Amino acid sequence: MTRAIDLNADLGEGMADDAALLAVVTSASVACGGHAGDAATMAATLARARAAGVACGAHPGYADREGFGRRVVPMEAQAIARMVAAQVAALVEAAAGAGVPIRHVKAHGALANLAADDEAVADAVARGAAAVSRDLILLCIAGTAQEGAAARAGLAVAREVFADRGYTPRGRLVPRGRPGAMIAGADEAAARMLGFLDTGLMPTVGGPPVRLAADSICVHGDGPGALAMARALRAALEGAGVRLAPFA
Repeated sequence: MTRAIDLNADLGEGMADDAALLAVVTSASVACGGHAGDAATMAATLARARAAGVACGAHPGYADREGFGRRVVPMEAQAIARMVAAQVAALVEAAAGAGVPIRHVKAHGALANLAADDEAVADAVARGAAAVSRDLILLCIAGTAQEGAAARAGLAVAREVFADRGYTPRGRLVPRGRPGAMIAGADEAAARMLGFLDTGLMPTVGGPPVRLAADSICVHGDGPGALAMARALRAALEGAGVRLAPFA
């Protein structure tokens, strides 16, 4: 079994459990003004993360607050790169005031899912991040086009899997609203992740398991059971002898 893994959550999105989740996770991806977040929420989230000893990254997404960034907004690749750069830069500025280093960039929602298979979008996300700093790590859905995009942009890459989402046999997330898209039970999610870390095989909906590699496990901070799931997952991982730590 994998003996060390990062546990991350997407925070700063206006949810009530952010402070409690920061006591559980080892990394946080902070919304930075696109799908959610503003200067005040960024500063508050970063300050709480610093106090909890949690590593921080930027979580840029489409400027679609009504749809929470889960709808594709048609944009040219260069416009996506500028959007990502502007959001990441906004978080870096807020982090400087809070005394918190920004380590990674993770695209949100529809932007991340589109970048999984569209190389032009993946390259735009990576270029936007690199325009702010080539020291940033691109945290991306494991086994997708974003991994190659990070390399082309000169960025290190970290791969993530999702404790609370179902997978297709292609290694992509089952679209929300379809059967099997969400893993609601905390115990089920924990058992699933332990099995994955032991074998490298992720269960899928409607097909055989798919082999993936991961540096981080995500629990979506906006889910109604996010806190219970994160706690159950951390307890299960530590009980199995897995060390939780931010990805390198």
